[in-house]
Amino acid sequence: MNPTVAALMFPGMFLLIFLGIPVSLSLIIPALIAGWFAFGGNVFNQLYGGLYSAATNYILSAIPMFVLMGAILERSGIAARLFRTMQLWLGRLPGGLAVATIAMGATFAAAAGVVGAVEVMVGLMAIPAMQRFRYDNSLIAGTICAGGSLGTMIPPSVVAVVYASLAQVSVGELFAAMLFPGLIMVGLFVLYIIGVCVLNPKKGPPADAEDMRLPLASKLRITLSGLVPTMLLIFAVLGSLMAGIASPTEAAAVGAVGALILCICYGQFSLSMMRESLAITVRISAMILLIVAGGIMFTGIFAANGGSRLIQGLTADLGLGVNGTLVLFLCIVFLLGFVLDWTANVLICVPLFLPVLTAAGVDPIWFGALVIIVIQTSYLTPPMASSIFYLLSIAPPDMKYGQVCRGVLPFILVQFVTLAIVALFPALATWLPQRIVGF
Repeated sequence: MNPTVAALMFPGMFLLIFLGIPVSLSLIIPALIAGWFAFGGNVFNQLYGGLYSAATNYILSAIPMFVLMGAILERSGIAARLFRTMQLWLGRLPGGLAVATIAMGATFAAAAGVVGAVEVMVGLMAIPAMQRFRYDNSLIAGTICAGGSLGTMIPPSVVAVVYASLAQVSVGELFAAMLFPGLIMVGLFVLYIIGVCVLNPKKGPPADAEDMRLPLASKLRITLSGLVPTMLLIFAVLGSLMAGIASPTEAAAVGAVGALILCICYGQFSLSMMRESLAITVRISAMILLIVAGGIMFTGIFAANGGSRLIQGLTADLGLGVNGTLVLFLCIVFLLGFVLDWTANVLICVPLFLPVLTAAGVDPIWFGALVIIVIQTSYLTPPMASSIFYLLSIAPPDMKYGQVCRGVLPFILVQFVTLAIVALFPALATWLPQRIVGF
């Protein structure tokens, strides 16, 4: 064991990332070099073990199906029907289109589970609608970034699937644990938007357009065709998983097949649409799973060089206690979120931090909920926020970087409030898994 080599793995990884090396290779290269000190010429056998572990992990096989489910819903126009339904019911509230955007983000997050897909899809529909009614650009940007970030928090989340596989906890339990915190966050987002638009109506005036003054019967017909089928699909996926009826992979397959059936029923199916959806699925899944393999290699070699003992020794020397250590670990996750992809963040931090916390009696499900909230917050926090760059890639020329940063700050504060609530009241994350999973 060589703790000095273990400690140098992190600077090496960050150096490679800053040089523009892909995250997966930035994990594998330091693991290869450090592994030579621990295993000599046998290091390749050890690294192959990490690759084999990722390739044969049954829980991780759910990721491609969840990604395919979201890709089909995005490419088939089903998402546009959802947004139209949200506009009809919420558009005439103060800041109503922004509220509809948050509701759309939450609904599509529950259908897709992939952050970037949620934000880009919602943004392409919501930006023209809100600019048409002269919404403030900062509010538009903050709303879309916040709504898109819900793909991390609202189950079924790919982040949760990866965490569950590392922590060796039930995916269904973790999804259940995220349900109340996710609803609290959505509720606080909506309260902030309505509050700021009541105080300053120019930021988000009601969208009182003629196409929103439809008779109740017409609104109900649009809702039945645009919202109800998708909600039934979400219920089938999450319900079967939380009830213990289906495994994560089976539930994900149900979601993918259900999305395809909806696509056919709406008359949106085509070979080109299916080809695009499959291409997106292969690209995103390959990226995630290669990072997973690299993360397993990195943490395995880090532990082999005495890294776990190094962390335990450092936390013991600091004398922070259980709560202080928990706060320290969450701060590290938050800071790493500035420079690391969420997958690498989870893969590095969870195997290193969780053994220390579980030995101290911390519930891994509760810790998982806190970690996911923190990752979502770092995803939104400037200057390196992924969500900001996703938005700028589709934003009109009059939406500037400074406006986007100002727009996301209130939503970041809301996320920290949600984190504090869940930290102070752990039952919000632990009560439902104990009651609902497997009945």
